[in-house]
Amino acid sequence: MMVLGIDIGGAQIKAGMVDEKGAILASRTVPTPSDLDAFLLSLHESVHWLLDATTLPAGVGVGCKGTINPDSTQVENLRGGLHYLEGLRLSELVGLPSDVPVFADNDARVALSGEMVWGAARGHENVLMLTLGVGVGGAVLANGQLLRGHTGVAGNLGHLTVEPEGSPCVCGNHGCLETVFSARAIEGEAGAAVHRGCASVLTQLFREQPQLVTCRTIFQAASEGDELAQTIVSKAIGRLGAALAGLLHLFDPELVILGGHVVDAGAELMVPLQEEVWGRSRGLLGRDVPLVEQQVSDKSGIVGAAGLVMAPRL
Repeated sequence: MMVLGIDIGGAQIKAGMVDEKGAILASRTVPTPSDLDAFLLSLHESVHWLLDATTLPAGVGVGCKGTINPDSTQVENLRGGLHYLEGLRLSELVGLPSDVPVFADNDARVALSGEMVWGAARGHENVLMLTLGVGVGGAVLANGQLLRGHTGVAGNLGHLTVEPEGSPCVCGNHGCLETVFSARAIEGEAGAAVHRGCASVLTQLFREQPQLVTCRTIFQAASEGDELAQTIVSKAIGRLGAALAGLLHLFDPELVILGGHVVDAGAELMVPLQEEVWGRSRGLLGRDVPLVEQQVSDKSGIVGAAGLVMAPRL
């Protein structure tokens, strides 16, 4: 069986045919247009190109940012450049025959769906997943069901308040987890330190363009003993660890999956984060909840979207 996975992002639309083993057989990526008519044209061209290269899929999974009603596939709320999709049903935009089922959900739940079918969540019923990228996404598997809540916004773990008087967040709150642990937050703190001229290899590298400092270089500098980078990384990991410990007490999961490009830091992130989380949660839980990296290697979102179709079948 082959299914079509589509990831709708602010910068790119990615689509691909995925087989039962989670392998992408053919894929296509196009820039995300700025208006609906151009969006539909680009999406339909990509889908038809894939059909010509393969065959009609057994189903379609669509991942998109924002609040998505999984029952109707309607986009309930979506900020930013893709706001023109608000109020529309994604199932009606794909352009395939009506007998091809279309499933849709937000990008974090899509990532967890992929892990449920082909990755670290397979065979488990209680799992937390955080996607650590420019922002912080989240999804919860509770008693075998993806948690959605009354209006579909459950699982927004990145908007857990960790600093009540903290920095403003894009959601309208202050001090969300996303404001203290995300690529944007970590890079912003390092960039400000470079701008001030603080002693660091980061300042030497990015003095003229502090906005170009990246999470990868910050974690690398920390691993090589740079004190400024170590301070920034340690502070960020401490905050994430504290938030995760609270989430463990709330959901009592079997494991926690971390995805997103910040996790590319590997052991430099995972080892101290595990120590922080376990030290804060072991007393009540009586066990060390495993923290693991996302196992679905595809980071395009295509395989995760395909998981929306495959999850009820496997």
